[in-house]
Order: sequence, then structure tokens, then C-alpha cells
Amino acid sequence: METVAKIIAREIDRNEKHVENVIKLIDEGNTIPFIARYRKEAHGSMDDTTLRTLFERLTYLRNLQARREEVKKAIDSQGKLTDELSAAIDDSSTLAEVEDLYRPYKQKRKTRATVARDKGLAPLAEIIFAQKKEVIEILSLAKEYINEEKQVFHEDDAIAGALDIIAEEISDNAEIRKKLRGLFVSDGYLSSRAAKEGEDSVYSLYYEFDRPISKVLGHQTLAVNRGEKEGFLKVSVLVERDKAIEIIEREVLSGECEATKYVKDAIFDSYERLIFPSMERETRNYLTDIADEGAIKTFALNLKPLLMQPPVKGNVTLGFDPAYRTGCKLAVVDGTGKVLDTSVVYPTPPHNKIDEAKATVRGLIEKYGITNIAIGNGTASRESENFISDLLKEIPQKVSYMVVSEAGASVYSASPLGAEEFPDFDVSLRSAVSIARRLQDPLAELVKIDPKAIGVGQYQHDMPQKRLGEALDAVVEDCVNSVGADLNTASPSLLTRVAGLNGAIAKNIVSYRNDNGAFTSRKQLLKVSKLGPKAFEQCAGFLRVPESENVLDNTAVHPESYAAAEKLLKKILFCLPIIKNKYPIHTAVPDRIHHSGKIELHLIGQLPNYQH
Repeated sequence: METVAKIIAREIDRNEKHVENVIKLIDEGNTIPFIARYRKEAHGSMDDTTLRTLFERLTYLRNLQARREEVKKAIDSQGKLTDELSAAIDDSSTLAEVEDLYRPYKQKRKTRATVARDKGLAPLAEIIFAQKKEVIEILSLAKEYINEEKQVFHEDDAIAGALDIIAEEISDNAEIRKKLRGLFVSDGYLSSRAAKEGEDSVYSLYYEFDRPISKVLGHQTLAVNRGEKEGFLKVSVLVERDKAIEIIEREVLSGECEATKYVKDAIFDSYERLIFPSMERETRNYLTDIADEGAIKTFALNLKPLLMQPPVKGNVTLGFDPAYRTGCKLAVVDGTGKVLDTSVVYPTPPHNKIDEAKATVRGLIEKYGITNIAIGNGTASRESENFISDLLKEIPQKVSYMVVSEAGASVYSASPLGAEEFPDFDVSLRSAVSIARRLQDPLAELVKIDPKAIGVGQYQHDMPQKRLGEALDAVVEDCVNSVGADLNTASPSLLTRVAGLNGAIAKNIVSYRNDNGAFTSRKQLLKVSKLGPKAFEQCAGFLRVPESENVLDNTAVHPESYAAAEKLLKKILFCLPIIKNKYPIHTAVPDRIHHSGKIELHLIGQLPNYQH
């Protein structure tokens, strides 16, 4: 049996040794962002996405192995585990195959077959299913099983019960299920029809819909599923019955004899009553799983550019939350995001108090030196934009405006975090603050909101929420760690997304900062409660300390590589004090130094001219 590392290496087309290294790093408690940035020599420069795919596959394969052992243990406890069955379970490549092998040994709820067994008909079923040519008097044999106390009144009752047992055994046959599963995927059709004749709906495209299972697109699956859930569609899976029956007969029938006609009846019953409904559910689930994964990947792609929008930092900004009846909410925040003032104006219908609104906004611009205005893109956004545009033409100050997405702003406003930050603010005013901060630093603001509330695509509410949440959280984590976080200004929400940190440690960092003043070095992190050496290793490279005397504390260079970085800087005739005092911090510092000691120089910005 292949090792987990070998399987994953083949699937993602990577070097097996690199995969083994990543698995070891994961098992040692290292985070994906840390591995991606600071252990490149170990994994051959895999990116974050590849590493997360590896991690997900590793988790699945380990769960698969754990399930294999559970199943073997359960069967062995019944005294039915053979070497052949054990080998078959070990060779199973999917959880579905393991469950197929386990089906005959599961404790079953009351079925027609279990009732028949309770009536003592299992021996008769065994004789019929054996299909021995010498057995020619099935009806005569069946008479021996007549038992009025067990409600077997006639030989036909006995045969019917025996066939129920055979039908269930056929349904539980792992090889049959595997082959039929392939048939449904290769030859089956997804079919949908209108649930009610003549009723118009957004699902009209699917009122006469038939498409091969192998060619069904993800959005079609999701649309059909939703239409069925809402009662507009009737959905089924179509497959040629004769082909399915033929597959079963090839596995079950052993030649023509007296028992053959009875076994054929059991085959037909097994397929119609047991196998087809099960295969139909499996096929629908298969399509849904593929559609969900595709949609989740798309949602993740949609989320990343929202988070990575360029910030407009350091300027006093006016957040403008548009509305009609309730008025437009205003919030002025300084360059650090601190709220300076709030107000409400009514320039939109039905009030149309345009002159009063202009006076209020003009007064705020003059008082606080506002240079940027962030307008939410929700209800009344266009009218609000026109209002601001007209106002800016009338004033001498140079003020710019931008329409920003307010997706999730209302969720933040009503959240415990919003209430904690602004306990004295109305919910709508919190939203205006959020809109302003989104312009200043989109990433820092959006991390406060559940990614699912940002609105990343259609059907997101139809997804498995746990899986969607994990995927979107991974995107947020990757974005935060790719940018880094200022240790002295980052909120607990932002710090929580830094590799190696959790909510409790993030709050402890902020508490330490409040009690002791700004951090002056990365090493101070070790004084934070519950932040041990491992957490420090994982997070240090992603946290910036502009106030530090050591310029490297404000770079992506990890503390473990400071010695190598300093050696490099000496070789190019720079020293840290000169860089700190004479040149911008970002001009001459290596972005990354390998754990192995190998130096990878990435010059950010422009180096000052140096004559050798």
C-alpha cells in the first residue's frame, strides 16, 4: 500500500520528499503561512494554495485510514474479519468504498430482510442464492419453512421472505455498488421538470432539463438543488435500467437452474427498491459535492481582491452611509481610524434637505481637514454620490471621494465586536465608521466581519457552512500574513488572523500594549501571557514593529534569520544603524532568508546610489 506522502505527491505533482517535509512540519505544529514563507527550502517553494490542498488531502487520507481501522475492528468483533476482507478494506481508496465493504456487517434497522431472518428464512435464502443445479424443487423446500407462529402461512410467503434476504445481500455487495456507481456517473442523466404545470419562476430554464452526469456544470447543480428545495422542480437521476440489471446479473447469476428465476426476481427487486434510490442519492451528493467545492473556490477567489484592496492610510476620512428615510449617517475618523465626530444629514428623498446637509458636511471638512470621503454602495448610494460630487465642486478644499463596498457593514454594526468598540454609538453610526475605515485599510476592517457575511457570490448560503467558513478563513489568514500587521496598531481581530495566534493571545497582546506602552521589539512578545516559544516562532515574522531600534523588526525577515541578514547587509556595505537613521526602512532590507541560512535578497523600493 502506498504511503500517504506518495499518494499526495502523485496527486499534486510534487516531489515526494518535499511532501514528507511538509507533513512533518504540519505535525510539529507549524502553520501554513509560516511553512509557506519561512520553510521554502523544505517544500520546494509551494505556494499557500498548494500547501492548503496538501493539508486538506492529508486530513482526508488520515481520516480514511482511521475509518479503515474502525471498520476492521467492528467486523473483527463479530468474528467475521477474514484476511481477504482486511486486505480489501486496506486497499480502499475512498470512504465510500470502505462503507460499501462494511455494509453487510452493520447493525441494521428493521427491514424486510431482517424480518425474514427473524422468521428463520435465512437458510432457504442461502439455498436459492447458491443456485445449485441439483436443487430442483424450490417450492417443496419452501414448504419446510411454513410456520404459522412466525406468520409464514404458505410456501410463497417463505420464498418471498428468502428473496427479500437475497435482495438485501445483493444491495450490500461492494463490487456491485462500485460498478453501478461508475455506470451512474458515466451513463446517467440529471433530469429536472416543473413541479407545477404553467407556474413561472426563475427556474424556468430547468423545467425541461436533461444533462449527462459527466457534463453537468456546478452552477446547474446548485440551481437545480435550490429549485427543488423551493418546490419549483422535481429532480431525478436517469439511467438505463437494463444496463444496471445486466451489471448485477453478471456478478450474481451462475448459470441457468431452477433457482435462476427466483434470483432474477430478487435482482430486479433489489435494484428498484434498494440500489437505485441509494445510487440516485449518491449521484446527487456527488454532483453537489463537486459543485460546492467549485463554488467555494470561486468564493475564495472573490474574497481575496476585496481584502487586498490598496489602503488609503494616514488621511482624515469621512464615512458616508447612504439612506433615504432615516438619513445618511456620517463618521469622521483620523489617520489611525479613531472616531473624531459623527452626524446625520438628510439630502436624499423624502427629506431633500440638501442645503442643510451641505452645510454640515462642509463644516466637518473645514473643522477636521478631511481629505477623503468614503461612500457606501448600498441604498441611496447614487443619490449620495451626486450630492457629494456637487458639494466638492463648491468648496476650495481638495477632497476626493470613493464609493466602497459596504457588504457586511451592517453585520459588524450589530455584532458584539461593534458594540464593544462603540458602546455609545447607534448601530447605523457604527456602519459609517466601518465604511470610513474600509477606505483607510480594507483588510484591517474586513477581518472584523465573518467572511461569509461579506457577500462573495451567489449560492454561498447553500454551501456546507463549515467547509465554506474554513476556506474563507484560510483566505483571510493568507492575506493578513502576506501583508503583515503592525504590532502596535493592530486590533485583536487582525491579530487573531496572524499565524500562530488565537483570540485569547491576541487580546493578551493588546492588554500588554495598553499596560506597558508600544512594543519596541519583537522579543517583547515573549513577555505576553500565553505566548510561548512556538507561538513566537510562528507569528514573529508577520508582525512589524516600526518603533524598534532593530530595523529588521519592521521587515518580513524572521528573527531566526537576523544573523544571516546582518551578515548580508555588511557584505553590501550597509549597517543597520545607517539604514535606520538615514534611509527609509523599506529600502535595503532582505525580504526573506531561508531557514537553512541561504540568503534570498528581495529589494523593496530603491537603494540609495552607492559607488564602489
